[in-house]
Amino acid sequence: MANACNRRTFLKSAAAFAAWGAVCKAQGLNVSAGLYAAPRPKKPGVVRGAFFYPPEQVVLDGKCEDGWSKERWFTWPGNQYKPEEQQAKFMARLNAMAKGLDIELAIDAAPVYTDAAIQGFITDIAASKPDALILFNFWNSFSAKIAPILDAYQGPIILYHPVGSNHQLPPARFRTAKRVQYIHSVEHWEALERGLRAVHAKVRMRQSRLLRVSGRLETEADAREVFFDMPIHGIPADHFNALFDETAVTPEMRRLARKIRSDARRVTDLQEEAFLDAVRAHATVLKIMERHDADAITIECLFLKHRKPCLSFALNNGALVPCGCENDLNASLTLMLGANLFGCGGFQHNPEFDTERNLYLGSHCTCTNRLHGPDAKAVPYRLRPFFHQLPKTLALDVVWPQGASVTLCKYHSGENRIDAWAGKVVESPECPPVGGCATRVLVELAGVKDVCETYPGPHPILYCLDGARQLKTFAQLYELDLRTNG
Repeated sequence: MANACNRRTFLKSAAAFAAWGAVCKAQGLNVSAGLYAAPRPKKPGVVRGAFFYPPEQVVLDGKCEDGWSKERWFTWPGNQYKPEEQQAKFMARLNAMAKGLDIELAIDAAPVYTDAAIQGFITDIAASKPDALILFNFWNSFSAKIAPILDAYQGPIILYHPVGSNHQLPPARFRTAKRVQYIHSVEHWEALERGLRAVHAKVRMRQSRLLRVSGRLETEADAREVFFDMPIHGIPADHFNALFDETAVTPEMRRLARKIRSDARRVTDLQEEAFLDAVRAHATVLKIMERHDADAITIECLFLKHRKPCLSFALNNGALVPCGCENDLNASLTLMLGANLFGCGGFQHNPEFDTERNLYLGSHCTCTNRLHGPDAKAVPYRLRPFFHQLPKTLALDVVWPQGASVTLCKYHSGENRIDAWAGKVVESPECPPVGGCATRVLVELAGVKDVCETYPGPHPILYCLDGARQLKTFAQLYELDLRTNG
């Protein structure tokens, strides 16, 4: 399926283009050589919003629609809060946040303070169907007036209620409402950005396309992931194998192979043929994604022998082109979600447990060395063969930074749930004494009494960042059950 625009030249998202270009530059590659996939353009999501407070003169004239109007009383936040100035400050922050996200803010310039205006707002969102709402309640007695909006809109709502704009306990309706991120705090910009980034990620996921390469398919097939409303296209593994076999080694591939070798701290038991097969597999992955207009790919890769795409998946995940091993749907969707939520690639792995020290081990063969994002400094890696099958194909043995924050997560398709566990890196143990696969990382999960109870099933994703609260916000806005310590 061909894209209507040239995906290698027209990029709607400046952030995606920057990430793509940064990795190309780091590997010393010519972007026209076909060894990196440019991101597919996405249509920005619309976030509709309003600020709720009465202008000062309305209160002084006794016309504020609340129980204090006869006394011309300024309920909390009082008559020195300067809500217009606060609105301007919040708008400046919101606009700065939105620049790096695929969202458009459609927020009323004038404050809303009458029941009629609220009904007009409800009518407008019913007609325009925005992707999310963002509401700012600057007036204590307006909490009840806002409630009809929560009843009318069935999508995600970010509701910001500054401390001091409420009297006594925050409204239970706000604190417990489904699909509502209720922020009751003092200029908590990080929480606001978490909400906007969650909307950004969901909007991008809905417009994404996952390619599944399966040895069990004889013909191409289509499916759809319900929660993300995402198309999934399946093709037989023979299509990948045939494309690999017809892919000749080019000078640019040799250049990439030399770069991968020269950047490694150590190379163990790998011949030149392993490097050339690895870059051929990388070119094949990108060609087949281009052919099927895919944002992400997962391949039933265990028994591909010399065609295994371990290097390709490491490079692509680092460039925010999600690639999942073993045709694992949940792992691939989690990699896609993380790329959009966090702006960095994750490590699909299999779990193991050190029960004496209550530590979690993740190990697999496709870890990116760009753990902190495409434009951040890469971490060291060694090169060694894939652990489980001959011939000896190339895989990265990535050294995770000791003490770094990590997030262990997994989205479970069809179950409306997600895991999000916060922890820190203990070490990247050598092999031997620790087995598993090419990359190994030991993690301590915070406050977990029995680490085995966190087991999320095969192939969760580990991110080198503190992202549990971001996933918690996503789960709250989109009604996912959450297992977390964050």
